[in-house]
Amino acid sequence: MQKIPDLITGPPRSSQGLLPILAVTATLLWLTGAATGAFGSSAPGVALRSVAMLLFLWIAARRSSLLAWTFLSMLAGVELGIDAPHLATHARFLGDLFLRLIRMIVAPLLFATITTGIASHNQLRSVGRVAVKSLIYFEVVTTLGLIVGAVTMNLSGAGWGVALPKSTEAVLPQQAGLNWQQTVLNFFPENIAQAVAQNQILQVAVFSIIFGTGLALLAEQKRAPMLAILQSLADTMFQITRMVMYLAPLAAGAALAYTVGSQGLTMLLPLGRLVLASYAALAIFCVLVLLPILLLFRIPVRGFVVAVSEPAAIGFATTTSEAALPLAMERMEAFGVPRWIVAFVMPAAYSFNLTGSSIYLAMASIFAAQVSGIHLSFAQQITMLLTLALASKGVAGVPRAVLVVLLATASVIHVSTAPILLILGVDALIDMGRTLMNVVGNCLACAVIARSEGEFAVRAEAQ
Repeated sequence: MQKIPDLITGPPRSSQGLLPILAVTATLLWLTGAATGAFGSSAPGVALRSVAMLLFLWIAARRSSLLAWTFLSMLAGVELGIDAPHLATHARFLGDLFLRLIRMIVAPLLFATITTGIASHNQLRSVGRVAVKSLIYFEVVTTLGLIVGAVTMNLSGAGWGVALPKSTEAVLPQQAGLNWQQTVLNFFPENIAQAVAQNQILQVAVFSIIFGTGLALLAEQKRAPMLAILQSLADTMFQITRMVMYLAPLAAGAALAYTVGSQGLTMLLPLGRLVLASYAALAIFCVLVLLPILLLFRIPVRGFVVAVSEPAAIGFATTTSEAALPLAMERMEAFGVPRWIVAFVMPAAYSFNLTGSSIYLAMASIFAAQVSGIHLSFAQQITMLLTLALASKGVAGVPRAVLVVLLATASVIHVSTAPILLILGVDALIDMGRTLMNVVGNCLACAVIARSEGEFAVRAEAQ
């Protein structure tokens, strides 16, 4: 498969060795400038950030990669949000345009890749085995995420002493969580056109599996014409993905410009401990869970980091895993995971393997209890984690699903809904980290399942 091309092509420069040093220097300059501006000295802050931006621009031109330009655009978006917030609030439509183009791609891409993977490679026996392995893996990893989130929040105590606004009670309506029957029904599309229109990824994947199974059971002469069309459709959608990805840096910058311009960096101050604790939990999860999994399944760490860096950056900036889905699928296939495994595992992971969201749910629930002045016993926290483990599965297609799960958990541990509304004030910043972790976790799931099936390509080992 042809890889998504770099935004700027050219031979490596002799100055490549200086790039890490310049990147660190530019980062320190920008952070110093941001801190200076936050405390009132705007002119020195703007000067320092301008110098940092020029350095980052030079680095991006030298690196010639989608990741470098995405990172540069993210910084430019933050800069625009700080210096021209009124202008930055009008940049949201660029991010929305990118997301619309991505959503246009997802359904036909999944349908074509899943169907051809099952029908053309005779993977009927493997599909059931892969499904069982995937579900077990998802449950183990997300449970570990819940535990890491709960332990981190208990140790940080970020909710204790946080003032609760008096006017927040009852602003969020209580919503009924899905019972297990509704969750199972939500896996299957009532109308495939409606599932595509509502962007129900899991329902599209289930329909594709059923369609691919039916196609595989046909005689060869009846199956071949449809397979040829679907293979052509898959190749076309990947080509469209390459075209759309040229807009990714612009969309990433626009998304951050809108967030900073509309809410400001000062929103971090009251809940700064929660934000820091959230990113600390993500770092701990990477070291204690993801890294051991990479080593256990003999997945090249450096090659995996390179493969997921660009999809993760897009997910971080746009705060939606869906925006990174087509690129993540392409990168995992280029990394050495067979297309049929990527096409099967990735959509399922988007509903059952939201590791970043699992960490966030555990932390947010305990934070709400701490803000309310409630000391949860060990037994209560176990009950809360079991509730989250069940309630968080299969609701990815529900609007504001994380909020629904949080409200359901709050009622179980008898916590007011007011602290949840308080969390939403910094949710956009926390959401960046948890979306990045969701993307990384879903990509890792594809590699792990491929390795367990003995389908991990040799070319990945050389990276």
